This record gives sequence, C-alpha cells and structure tokens, in this order.
Amino acid sequence: MDNSRRMFLKATAGLTMAGAGFGASPFAMAQSGGLKWASLSPGFTILITDYIAEKGLDKKYGVNLGKPTEYTSVSTYYNDFVAGQYDVCVGTWDTFASRYLAGVPMRFVSAISTGNMINIVVPANGVTSLKALEGKTVAAPQSTGTYRLTKAIIKELAGIDLETSMRVQNVDNPAAAVTLVMANRADAALSWEPNITSAITKMPDIRVLYNTGDEFRKKVGLDLPYFGVGVRAEALARDPSLPGKLDKIFADCVAGILGNVDEAVKLAATSGIPANVLKAAIASNRMQLKHLSMADPKGREAVKTAADLLHKNAVLPRALDDKFFAA
Repeated sequence: MDNSRRMFLKATAGLTMAGAGFGASPFAMAQSGGLKWASLSPGFTILITDYIAEKGLDKKYGVNLGKPTEYTSVSTYYNDFVAGQYDVCVGTWDTFASRYLAGVPMRFVSAISTGNMINIVVPANGVTSLKALEGKTVAAPQSTGTYRLTKAIIKELAGIDLETSMRVQNVDNPAAAVTLVMANRADAALSWEPNITSAITKMPDIRVLYNTGDEFRKKVGLDLPYFGVGVRAEALARDPSLPGKLDKIFADCVAGILGNVDEAVKLAATSGIPANVLKAAIASNRMQLKHLSMADPKGREAVKTAADLLHKNAVLPRALDDKFFAA
C-alpha cells in the first residue's frame, strides 16, 4: 500500500470516529462551532440563556452561541469558565472581578440584574432590625461570593460585622439557608432570588428584613450590579466587535423578559424553578432585571464603586482597572 493510500485511510477513519463521537468530550459535541456558553441549573441563569436561545437573539446580532452546556455545580460552572472551557458566562460581577484580579484573561460586558436579588429574611415573629440580630443565628452559604459581598456592604453601610455580631451557620447553598428559617432552626437567612420568593410562596409570613440592593441604592445613590456577562479574552481577540454584540443581545433579553414576563417564565421551563415563583420574584422587584452596559460610564461607575467597597473590606485584593471592562 503506498503512502497516499495510507494517508487517505487514516483521514477517513478519523472522520468516521469523529462523526460517531468517539474520543470527543460531551462539551465539544454539544457546542461545535461558534461561541461556547453555559447555564447553571437550577436557577436564574437558565431564564436568561433559554430566552436568548428561544428568541434567537444571538443570531439577530450575528453571533452563534449554540446550545449552552448545563452545569449543576456552581464551583464547576465557574472553574470551567476560568479554565477556558467556554467563552461566555452569566455570573456575578464580583466573582468575575476576583478571577480577573487573579490573572484570568476575561472581561466584563454588562450587568443584567441588581443586588435587590440578595436579601436577609426572618420569620413573621422575628427581629425588626439588623441590630436586633446580634447574638442570634443567621444561616448563610459562607463559601459564596454573594455572602462576602453582602457581609462587606453591611459592614460598610450599617457598621455591623455579621461574623462578630451574630452566629453565622454555614449552609451548602442559598435554598438551604431559607429552609432553616422555615424549620425554626435559624433566626434569619441570607439568600437570594428566586430562593426568597420560593420560600415566601410556601410560607407567606416570612418577610424581608434587609434588601442589599435597596440599602446600597439609598446610601450610595447607585444600583448595585449583581449578575452580569463575562467573556474570555481569547474570544474578544478573535472578534473585537464581540462586546458590542453581546451587550445588545443581553440588553434585548432583559427588555424582552420584562416586556412579557408570562411568556418568558414559560420559556424557562427547564430552570428548575416553577413559573409562578419566577413571575412573583420579578413582580416583587427583588429579582430586579436591569441592563447596565460597561460601554456606559455610569455602568462602569456602579461596578467600580462597589468594587472599591469590596477592596476596602478585603474582599478584593486591589481596585479594579479599566481593562476589566469590555467596552
């Protein structure tokens, strides 16, 4: 057999193996071509990714996001983005900031929700102020960036240190925090939407004691960004116009969801969150969807102001520079 014949057989064998999926990771098979992105189930991100996919918003702006790979582990979701396993991530801005400051090549495109999603809740007969929680038990997922963000904001704005003033009971996730309040095993819970509304739906007398976004807005005069869009620097290098395209995609997504909430929550049927809970969370203004572009100086100001507060309270190692923003 001559060399050209051998080369032909090797090539066709390789194509056959690839077509059958042999040796290919599930990630590669699920997202061939275009940009790679992901969602985290159950939770808020699926509302966003499903809406964009169903409405074809990526195609509208000449972007091919493909089918998002679904994760069920928060740590794996973020770690894979850090490792470059996918290009576009919907996550919390402070998580992106901490990774960026640690040297991860990524940028922040826009915020799509506010800190109104983050709340401390108590039972109906519970305390009526943060000060009154001194010495009491607060259930909270201490390993999360949201816990560290809220802890820093409360210390800065209210002068209260959660961990020295209260007994913080660590839990694995935000749903577990509110479950302990419902079971009368904690005096309060630090959690975020849609877990708050899910708990209130089951036990209507649970009430919000502290809304992090509201308090930030009252004291600082700016929206506190929360969930947003991160993109890998490698993807930006391939297409320098990508930030503007992604910004428009997610702006249209937020506007579309708020324009027809009933339709949006039905489209997010795979989120693991009942449609009535998502609808109620949005109606309460706790799950406050709001697009803040990092191409807008006001958007960058909001993030940098919050980041400076986190730096002051040792949550971030240093202040953010302008290279964090994809604009």
